[in-house]
Amino acid sequence: MSQTVTGVIARSKKAPTEVVDVVIPDPGPRDVVVTVQACGVCHTDLAYREGGINDEYPFLLGHEAAGVIEAVGTDVSHVEVGDFVILNWRAVCGECRACKRGRPWYCFNTFNASTPMTLTDGTELTPALGIGAFAEKTLVHELQCTKVNPDTDPAVAGLLGCGVMAGLGAAVNTGGVGRGDSVAVIGCGGVGDAAIAGAKLAGATTIIAIDRDPAKLEWARELGATHTIDGSQVGDVVTAVQDLTDGNGADVVIDAVGRPETYRQAFYARDLAGVVVLVGVPTPEMQLEMPLIDFFSRGGALKSSWYGDCLPERDFPMLIDLYEQGRLPLDKFVSEKVGIEDVEAAFSAMEAGTVLRSVVVL
Repeated sequence: MSQTVTGVIARSKKAPTEVVDVVIPDPGPRDVVVTVQACGVCHTDLAYREGGINDEYPFLLGHEAAGVIEAVGTDVSHVEVGDFVILNWRAVCGECRACKRGRPWYCFNTFNASTPMTLTDGTELTPALGIGAFAEKTLVHELQCTKVNPDTDPAVAGLLGCGVMAGLGAAVNTGGVGRGDSVAVIGCGGVGDAAIAGAKLAGATTIIAIDRDPAKLEWARELGATHTIDGSQVGDVVTAVQDLTDGNGADVVIDAVGRPETYRQAFYARDLAGVVVLVGVPTPEMQLEMPLIDFFSRGGALKSSWYGDCLPERDFPMLIDLYEQGRLPLDKFVSEKVGIEDVEAAFSAMEAGTVLRSVVVL
């Protein structure tokens, strides 16, 4: 039978979020109901609230989550009631052109629940990234659930569902950072610091953190940066990176900001034949103008990273194992644990740059 739970919605563009009753329908044949235990407050949720994703209001916000399977549909075989899972928004279909070409991390046809969640008056909700986890329970497709070690703190595990995976994957999967590499990361919020942690995990020996906020640079050091550059204090970021890399530039430069000026810095701060990875999300109106000859003469690769080019079934359990072994400090990303009624305040803290991640604990 359907059930009513508490959730957080955005009803209209730029309006404050609301805590309301949400109706969770019975699961369809391949759907599952998940009791949400924790959900990180991600910038993408704010983008939904602000109208930066689409205008399919009202949105049920939240997507960076972990919880326990409560109920399953008749044809579910991937998970069972009682499993502890991380929710993911890339439920690989296995049938689209990307999957058939052996590139499932680009899957173009990911699965979502078959039936919408609603308000008590029947208004259909659009779940953020197909998940909607700022709620006591949510309804998702079974393949949006990745089973991991149940002993893991849900507030830590859920972060792999988006921001940490996006940054870490940008370094390890997209950028291909390897042993002995030099890496520069522009923007040291949650995603940028996850890229730093990923670079350290992959064996990079020089890891340069770049930001304009001294507090964020200190966080970056705690997560593995070997050098820091305060962009508000140096004359030229590119020269500063070159000075730390024998005058050459970094092997891999990751732009976790996503603005024309930071991308330009990333492009010129890499070594010849180096790699630039864009993981920060630009806005539609941004434009970039650069000499075409520089793209040819510098060689290398310019890449964009979507969800850290991850495969949840491969990456989530492995990264949780590394965390449990003490090799990946996921707990350092949790700045505060808050209640479901505190989402709006958490958005403010995120915009002010005073937290790496606020996590809603239910």
